[in-house]
Amino acid sequence: MTLSKPKPRCQALAGLAISALALGHPLPALAQLANEAPQVTDDVAFTGENNDILVTATREGYAVANTSSGTKTDTPVIDIPQSISVLTAQQIEDQAIRSIGDLVRMVPGVSPGQGEGNRDQITLRGNNSTADFFTDGLRDDVQQYRSFYNVERVEVLKGSNAMIFGRGGGGGVVNRILKSPDASGQFGQLNGSIDSFGAWFGTLDVNVPIGEGAAFRINGQYEELDNHRQSFQGHRWAVNPTLAFTLGSSRILIGYEHVEDQRIVDRGVPSLNNRPLDGFDETLFGVLADNHTGFNGDAIRARSIHELSGSLTLSTSFLYGDYDKYYSNVFPTSAVRTVGGTRQLDVQAYQDFTQRETLIGQANLTWRTNIGGMDHVLLIGAEGTRQDGTSERINGYFGPTGTGSANRTQTVDLAERMVIPAPRFVAGPAGNSNRAASVTLDQVSVYAQDQISLTEQLQLIAGLRYDRFSLDVGNVFTGTRFSRTDELWSPRAGLLFKPDENSSLYASWSRSYLPQSGDQFSSLDATLVTLEPEKFDNYEIGAKWNVTPSLFLTAAAYVLDRSNSRAAGPVPGTIVLTGRQRTKGVELALTGRILPHWQISAGYGYTDAEVLDGDTAGRRVAQVPRHSASLWNRYEVSHELAVGLGVVHQARYFANISNTVIVPAFTRVDAALFLRLSESIDAQLNVENLLGADYYSAAHSDQNIMPGAPTNVRLTVKFAF
Repeated sequence: MTLSKPKPRCQALAGLAISALALGHPLPALAQLANEAPQVTDDVAFTGENNDILVTATREGYAVANTSSGTKTDTPVIDIPQSISVLTAQQIEDQAIRSIGDLVRMVPGVSPGQGEGNRDQITLRGNNSTADFFTDGLRDDVQQYRSFYNVERVEVLKGSNAMIFGRGGGGGVVNRILKSPDASGQFGQLNGSIDSFGAWFGTLDVNVPIGEGAAFRINGQYEELDNHRQSFQGHRWAVNPTLAFTLGSSRILIGYEHVEDQRIVDRGVPSLNNRPLDGFDETLFGVLADNHTGFNGDAIRARSIHELSGSLTLSTSFLYGDYDKYYSNVFPTSAVRTVGGTRQLDVQAYQDFTQRETLIGQANLTWRTNIGGMDHVLLIGAEGTRQDGTSERINGYFGPTGTGSANRTQTVDLAERMVIPAPRFVAGPAGNSNRAASVTLDQVSVYAQDQISLTEQLQLIAGLRYDRFSLDVGNVFTGTRFSRTDELWSPRAGLLFKPDENSSLYASWSRSYLPQSGDQFSSLDATLVTLEPEKFDNYEIGAKWNVTPSLFLTAAAYVLDRSNSRAAGPVPGTIVLTGRQRTKGVELALTGRILPHWQISAGYGYTDAEVLDGDTAGRRVAQVPRHSASLWNRYEVSHELAVGLGVVHQARYFANISNTVIVPAFTRVDAALFLRLSESIDAQLNVENLLGADYYSAAHSDQNIMPGAPTNVRLTVKFAF
């Protein structure tokens, strides 16, 4: 059965119209109110929240001093009572990081998942997610592989984040900050790169000022995909033009992005004797003609900042996204076993189709004032989200006839090149366990937050968010519909003590909720509508120290409790109730310049995640290594020469909540060489896995474990103009 795609164009047009009105007409009454209020006595002039709309100075290095992601206000990282990791565009380029999975290896407390070979999937403080991704602070939850061609930096905020980001975010969120037009001058850069597996890419970044207070920037990429695995290939391309300009005291940015991604779906290797199958690091356990995925996305983004007065700022954000995603796969569902002297395993197959349109509007009013002798940064905001989509799962069957459960599994012999019969994909209700749904999600949110300087050394942050979350899911086959509405209150509170201007100690608590329907909200039934939302409580203490203006040391210890939770079961497609889950951990990080010519990014995470009750009480949470560590150094030997050296370590972990299959620990060494060939040409050589470690990089389940790549050499040449 083919699903028709909803096209709420009128909603999109209405959103555009409302956004345009907000952009062009700040409220004069609010400005008058602000002019009558006490003004902040601060030596540093305030120039508006989120100054990334129109850049007027270049940013270099690995360290970031300020962010608006953690509070929705422009705040020094040292003054935010929360663990935050930031990877800048320079560090991402220096390490030749090409995926979210590679990026989070540099983030304490976060580990990559295998994502069934078709999407980004990560575990933050013991909580697995495919949806806790954001772009410029707005939700970016459609399943896909994200790239960094147009990214200024990536911020990973750990702990429960619903007060700032809304539903979910129980273990943390990943927020990509996109590049903005630069009014300071014209520039461009063209990069070309190729690696020893045959993968290559090109990126383009061109910025042009177009009059006083305005600039245009366009970023683009094309990439051919390849790696160490049999038959893996693919390509992706994207383009992102943006325009930024000023109108009086307002700054406005409008951008459009188109993304296409086509690749082979590779879900890795099965297990043998409770360990990943060894000796088949290149084998595709699928059918080349049936293992593929495609993504097509279009997004319109707009942001504005209105300086209503010297102390009052109104900012708005808008997103309209239109996304199509499919994947088809044959994959292992059993461990390898020996039958009559022959090693065998089972496989299954299915296809999945998702179509989604997303409309998000957000407005924030920030007032910096002094009341009763105390400085306040008061935030009041509102957000509305509408998502309309369809999803369909079509199961595959083996044999010439039959659509029963027995036909869904095929036993095959183990071989270096697998010979698997092509499955029959039978759409519609005739197929066993097929499903098709239409989904409508509406969310309306209001929130308030106050950052209070109680004394010169003591600061308090307190906030509360209300979300009205409505989900309606219709079964296309039967015509039945299920709905649920949740009213969620998500608080946060933090107390921060500053012994001096360059250090802080803090304690904080925050809470998030996730309505029961999975993080993609693609299914709802009579059971799910009765279940209470999952709840996440994060308790955290920490310390931050600006060792120098460009070197930051942070430490955090936390307990994160999750209740009313579920997890993927040991049998594919099943769910087990895990009741309560607790994660305890410590995160340490050192980022920035140790010396003028030496930059470092180092981190360590201790993560102890356990199920406390429910069907799997006492088990370890899946895909959570107890210890993880990362280190990257760049040292500039001279103006023309720099070297890089790094290490990534990950302890062993269980691939699934069954706690049966163990993914071994590994340590990988990476290196780089940077050459300035002229004032406009740079060359970069990266070597991943310099010592040739044999390891497994990520897992999705007991039978889907991805072998890590052997030594890979990448050459990149950069042309500036």
